[in-house]
Amino acid sequence: MSASFEIGITTFAETYPEEGVQEVRGHGRRLREVVEEAQLADEVGLDVYGVGEHHREDFAASAPAVVLAAIAARTERIRLTSAVSVLSSDDPVRVYQDFATLDQLSSGRAEVIAGRGSFTESFPLFGYELEDYDELFAEKLDLLVALSRSERVTWSGRHRSALTDQAVYPRALQEPLPVWVGVGGNPQSVVRAASYGLPVALAIIGGEPARFAPFGDLYRRALDEFGKPATPLAVHAHGFVGESDDSAAEVFFPPYRTAMSHIGRERGWPPIGRGQFDAARSERGSLVLGSPETVAAKIVSMSTLLGLDRFMLHISVGTLPHETVLRSIELLGREVAPLVRKAMASSTRHENVHS
Repeated sequence: MSASFEIGITTFAETYPEEGVQEVRGHGRRLREVVEEAQLADEVGLDVYGVGEHHREDFAASAPAVVLAAIAARTERIRLTSAVSVLSSDDPVRVYQDFATLDQLSSGRAEVIAGRGSFTESFPLFGYELEDYDELFAEKLDLLVALSRSERVTWSGRHRSALTDQAVYPRALQEPLPVWVGVGGNPQSVVRAASYGLPVALAIIGGEPARFAPFGDLYRRALDEFGKPATPLAVHAHGFVGESDDSAAEVFFPPYRTAMSHIGRERGWPPIGRGQFDAARSERGSLVLGSPETVAAKIVSMSTLLGLDRFMLHISVGTLPHETVLRSIELLGREVAPLVRKAMASSTRHENVHS
């Protein structure tokens, strides 16, 4: 766990039907809202803003680097990352070029979180076979890491043409361009990230955060076994900051139910009920939801449990009113973040004294 704890936000630019509103928010409007939300996140002192990649009607962002470039022009200090880039169905050369361009435009604020994706629409869209799911990611991550670390690359694989002393431009301002690995629940992905010395972002969207503790332990052991230095570990989790615990729950539950039940129907899950929701927002649950004090305590607890260096809150699980999201971002930056940073800094000092 580093001395400088980072707090941020992720979004998929969701466009699910809004509770009580007949008209579904259009993609253009939603993307402009995302830019405004990221601008506010920068203004209130949050550390990172992430945009996910999806290729579905109910998500507006299929090109995170483009959205992040628009955000870069409206912000000054916040780091800009994908959350995630679906590397398995993309070309690593193009991913590197997109984010190197973003890095130059933003004066060195770009990152890539590479992942395999939680949906499969991009595979047929870009001509890949689902049966190659694991091999595609492993091979393409290897190339992306090589591109991020060297101006000229010689590389060969099964799913892409070989490169022989090939230079790729523009180069990122940061050398190397930060590449993270997004992990949902696959130990092999944790070990793979450690083998390259890459930071990991765990997606905790259900169950108890405690069950992810073995992933953190595995990651740190693997880094040590591969002879890699300590590297950041992050979590992405669903949640919302409101004025009080009860008001936050009342605001967040309807859109959360809409989104999770919609996805559940595709995957054969039962609908989300209020009892399940309340269990998830309990002290041991996955939702990081409530008043600023409650959210801060949950982030500190989860971060201490897992040994985190960064926490990213995913507010718009379903489609919330834009003003409601802005208020939650303001509370996260102005009230939650100072509480968390103070607690984590105190914890780090305590660890240093006793180490």
